[in-house]
Amino acid sequence: MAEEIESTEETKPAKSNNLLMMIIIIILFFIIIIGGVVVFLLMSDDPEVTQNTKQVQEKPRSKRSVSKGSNYTYDDSRDLSDIGVLYPLDTFTVNLKSDAGHRYLKVTMSLELEGEELSVELDAKTAVLRDRIIRILTSKTLEEISSKKGKQKISQQIMDTLNAMISDGKIKGIYFTEFVIQ
Repeated sequence: MAEEIESTEETKPAKSNNLLMMIIIIILFFIIIIGGVVVFLLMSDDPEVTQNTKQVQEKPRSKRSVSKGSNYTYDDSRDLSDIGVLYPLDTFTVNLKSDAGHRYLKVTMSLELEGEELSVELDAKTAVLRDRIIRILTSKTLEEISSKKGKQKISQQIMDTLNAMISDGKIKGIYFTEFVIQ
């Protein structure tokens, strides 16, 4: 009987040690999860994202002008049914303007047309369109194109340049379907 009491007393500390270890592991797990969430929130705290979120909450259907003096407005809240005819362009791979090293931009885009009749004119002027777009893209630095505002400026510049060349309508918008900087 004395042996039974000794074995029971020996298992009690082992069980309490296992329980203590499980509690410590669970607490560490929650600390790691909370730390990961905090790091994620701190790293994604981009002023543009915060500002855009506030604008969307305040005015969900507001239009923002891309460039001063332009008739084009950039509207994040447009329904897909409001988008006009899309004219896809082949992929552009260009060198960016750089002093220090080689930076490449690979971009694919589609043009939103005012009407289908414009696609015939664009087909006939494809080489000239591609040349103008390449000239615009190669004149940009990494800093100019890496932000959302920079991409909007490029879109506006491309659209203004192409609209000045065409006569059968106008380009209403530019949509990037691929935008890779290397």
